[in-house]
Amino acid sequence: VQLVESGGGLVQPGGSLRLSCAASGFTFRRYEMRWYRQAPGTERELVASINSVGTSTNYADSVKGRFTISRDNARNTAYLQMNSLKYDDTAVYYCSTYLNGFYWGQGTQVTVSS
Repeated sequence: VQLVESGGGLVQPGGSLRLSCAASGFTFRRYEMRWYRQAPGTERELVASINSVGTSTNYADSVKGRFTISRDNARNTAYLQMNSLKYDDTAVYYCSTYLNGFYWGQGTQVTVSS
């Protein structure tokens, strides 16, 4: 199993970023995908999840209405569209899935700063 995140970077408050998670080594279309984030000195937080076929999503209260999780099963890729970014969204963002245990990508840094 391999998960590779991309798309992070430095953005001003109010800006947008789109994160991608390229998956390989397992049958992507069969598994729920999740995005987590972890800011320095804090625990890893579940941000959003999407079911295997993309028909059901869930979000942390802190990102509802601003973030959108999606997936393209033909491309084995999950996405996190982040709009109206705030300083508090600064963190390392990880994609994850659960097969016989949790698998994680290496993370991508998102920094919201003016």
